[in-house]
Amino acid sequence: MTTLHETIVPTPPVRRITVLISGSGTNLQALLDAAETPRLPNAAITYVLSSRSNAFGLTRAKTHNPPIPTSVCALKTFLSRNPGSTREHYDAEVARQVLDSRPDIVVLAGWMHILSDRFLEVLNGERQPPPAPALPPPHPNSLPTQTEPIPSASSPIDGHPASSLQSKSLPAPPHTQHFPIPIINLHPALPGAFDGANAIGRALEAFQKGEVKNTGVMVHRVVAEVDRGEPLLVREVEIKAEDTLEGLEARIHQVEHEIIVDGARVVLEELNKDSSS
Repeated sequence: MTTLHETIVPTPPVRRITVLISGSGTNLQALLDAAETPRLPNAAITYVLSSRSNAFGLTRAKTHNPPIPTSVCALKTFLSRNPGSTREHYDAEVARQVLDSRPDIVVLAGWMHILSDRFLEVLNGERQPPPAPALPPPHPNSLPTQTEPIPSASSPIDGHPASSLQSKSLPAPPHTQHFPIPIINLHPALPGAFDGANAIGRALEAFQKGEVKNTGVMVHRVVAEVDRGEPLLVREVEIKAEDTLEGLEARIHQVEHEIIVDGARVVLEELNKDSSS
């Protein structure tokens, strides 16, 4: 029973985040580390989809506590297993798998394919997803590996034996899927500059020619035009005269690991505000 001085504040739901990757998954790791902490409260990474079967990000997901479901949807494999299919069919299949994961938001964290209107139409609720293909996309036979260690059941995490940590569980999917599903992307450039691939290298070349002084990182909403969606967060990164490509990449990656978490939090706060109004 409540008194006149008590106010019941509803607990916001734990939001489900689906992450699309293609590589080592360092930005995915930043999201995993931040989920359900003050940096990304009431949120969990609940699905990881990779365009490459050897992406180390799959290992990060599968060895997380709790293990995160993953799948692989490789373009060449999909086209070879589905004769007559086009790139739009592939994007529709990616959208189907994303939709099946029942996300509240989708984060592109190093996804190396440009997504077409077909993908966006499905996630906006404007088009039905395709049926599952007769031959499902392949799953890797073994976990990708690299030199960076991943905590195991016997290795310590934050000073505590991993075996002593309480096993966690993923939040249940919502009963109803709400549309449109927000989609955000991380891009290592300032808005309107160096859209598309090799943005860091092109920014360094432009600096060396005296054309720019800085570069940056942004998190933006995903639209049909590549890297042209509404910027949610933008951080400038200084280019130094002594910078090599490797040095500039390292500094930009540090910013990426912060801004991708902050960008996801901005979208989740918008969702929670809309659901409470």
